[in-house]
Amino acid sequence: MQHSGQIGNERLRRALARRPAGRRSSAAPAWRALLLAALLFLSQATAAASPACRAPWPLWELLTQHYLSDDGRIIDDAVATQHSTSESQSYGMFFALVANDRQRFDLIWEWSLNNLLDGELNDALPAWQWGLRDDGEWGVLDGNAASDANLWFSYALLEAGRLWSNPGYTQQGLRLARLVAEQEWVELPGFGPQLLPGPTGFFDEAAMLWRLNPSYLVIPQLRLLARLDPAHDWQGLAAGTLDMIRTVSPRGLAPDWTAYHQMAEGQSGFVVDPVTGDIGSYDAIRTYLWAGLIDDSDPIARPLRHALYGMTAIARRSGGVPEKVSTLTGASQGMGPAGFEAALLPLWATTGQYDLLNSRVPALRARFEYWSLSGAPRPAYYDMMLAMFGLGWYDQHYRFAADGSLLTRWENSC
Repeated sequence: MQHSGQIGNERLRRALARRPAGRRSSAAPAWRALLLAALLFLSQATAAASPACRAPWPLWELLTQHYLSDDGRIIDDAVATQHSTSESQSYGMFFALVANDRQRFDLIWEWSLNNLLDGELNDALPAWQWGLRDDGEWGVLDGNAASDANLWFSYALLEAGRLWSNPGYTQQGLRLARLVAEQEWVELPGFGPQLLPGPTGFFDEAAMLWRLNPSYLVIPQLRLLARLDPAHDWQGLAAGTLDMIRTVSPRGLAPDWTAYHQMAEGQSGFVVDPVTGDIGSYDAIRTYLWAGLIDDSDPIARPLRHALYGMTAIARRSGGVPEKVSTLTGASQGMGPAGFEAALLPLWATTGQYDLLNSRVPALRARFEYWSLSGAPRPAYYDMMLAMFGLGWYDQHYRFAADGSLLTRWENSC
């Protein structure tokens, strides 16, 4: 196996060449020494715990040590229910694949099958929330499904099937994708295909109003599914994602939720969500993240990033990433957690915001890679997930190709 700083896959090396070199941090010598010592410690621990062909990834090791239970569930212990969600499980499977950690991939998927799907994948989609119930028992808290998690499950399984030569994973991934198309797909009148956030509860037939979540759609996933499941219009769904985000982000700021309304006189279009209003916050931060992850050669990449210019502008103006924004007025409120900045790293890199990267990355490393050594409070579950995506991409552990396939550091070195 090559050194972790090198990548054996020439195709991946070319894809990763866009990462900016930037300037070195001017951290004080004592702080630099702490970081170097911490990195050495984590690298040694990771190497000792990792099988051959796994590039050391300190964040993955921290995630599995502090958020993953022995039986395979990723826990958000900041809430009273100590819950796990289909989101957390599907993200965990994706990160395990990026880390070439098949043992934990299987562990997380097995727990998900047994607890979110009643032991097998038939005609039901995974329940989205599992945890401590009011009666003191553990089990499903909400049986409705979440379409974003379902697509992450599907994507992780499909690419695990390819990368690990396992047709069983491939079959399961295709089955999940087709269930999503059957149960969570909608044709919006006058617009085209879109994805409901879940099978039930997001369409008001009396009002002819559909509630949608822009952060649930990831373009590389849709590109992959367009190749592997041509029976459904995944390409049309990708084009509709761009159109939706352009429409609902008039100031370059994505909302957490939006709605589509068909009026009695036959007119239809996107409107402000009646439940959450025009706020962009903890959901919307992923919309910027996914835009940054798209391969530059994808025709959607440039226009989508251009449509989301507003958050970068605010970060420059205010010196940080806000917790909440009004997508209609541009007003911001509060400062977001560190995970928000981690989520913006791919977007900043692919749009040439190198000064922002140079000023933010050292502090983000200190927050997410070295907290266990410094005694700082553990990052919240969602912050950690955003850091896994953002810093994992920035550190070249993965990329998405233009056709949606996953490019990994370890793929051709094993």
